[in-house]
Amino acid sequence: MKKLSILAFLCLVLLLLEVGALPRQGATASPPILLTSCGQSPGPAIIKVVLQRLGLPFELEPLATAASLQKKKESGQPYGSVIIVMGASLKGMGAAGISIEDEIKRISQLIQEARKQGLKVIGAHVEGLKRRAQGAAAGDTTDEQSIDAVAPQSDILLVNKEGNADGRFTAIARNKNIPLVEVEKNMDLVEELRKIYGK
Repeated sequence: MKKLSILAFLCLVLLLLEVGALPRQGATASPPILLTSCGQSPGPAIIKVVLQRLGLPFELEPLATAASLQKKKESGQPYGSVIIVMGASLKGMGAAGISIEDEIKRISQLIQEARKQGLKVIGAHVEGLKRRAQGAAAGDTTDEQSIDAVAPQSDILLVNKEGNADGRFTAIARNKNIPLVEVEKNMDLVEELRKIYGK
């Protein structure tokens, strides 16, 4: 009887491990990729280097709009997915002459169009805590607003583990049933994006 209980317990543990792994299995997407930002941080430059290394077709448009997706579709060569890099830079938005409110509106419309076209949306936060509120100037919540605008609407979340130290992305992933992919360091993005895009 004791052996049976131990066996039942082990089976339960294995079952839970399998269930826990299910969200990661859904983390796939197709090229070509539209790479953009929500908050005009330098984060897209990190993803750009990784996509180039993998030889994946992509276009970087820091201020991409829903019209960008529509135009690409009309050309007969539609995008296969969108990567939106979360992370707000007051300097970056200032240089572009926009506010976080402008960014949130643009990204909301972009995601709506992506949904309409059936495109996967990957929300990426790759700059760690230095780009989160913990590392921002006093009273600056723009990065958190960027996360609020993108993360819950994403099909896949790809984040630097350090930037998830408070479990913010884990909570969003669980509440919205979104696959969460964490990397210890940005060089690990190569392998994770390779898996996501089947390279």
